[in-house]
Amino acid sequence: MAIKWLGKKLRLAKKARQTKWAPFWTVPKIYGKTRRVHPGRHTAVKRNWRRTKTKA
Repeated sequence: MAIKWLGKKLRLAKKARQTKWAPFWTVPKIYGKTRRVHPGRHTAVKRNWRRTKTKA
């Protein structure tokens, strides 16, 4: 059986990576040690499977 859509698979893999928050250690790096902020706040691309369609 041949691979049908390699490009589509790669696009979907990229979209799957964009659903993650920023790493937790970026918070003290950006805001300092004392400030407690959710790492989703400074994630560049915020995606959710239900909220936005992928168009992949």
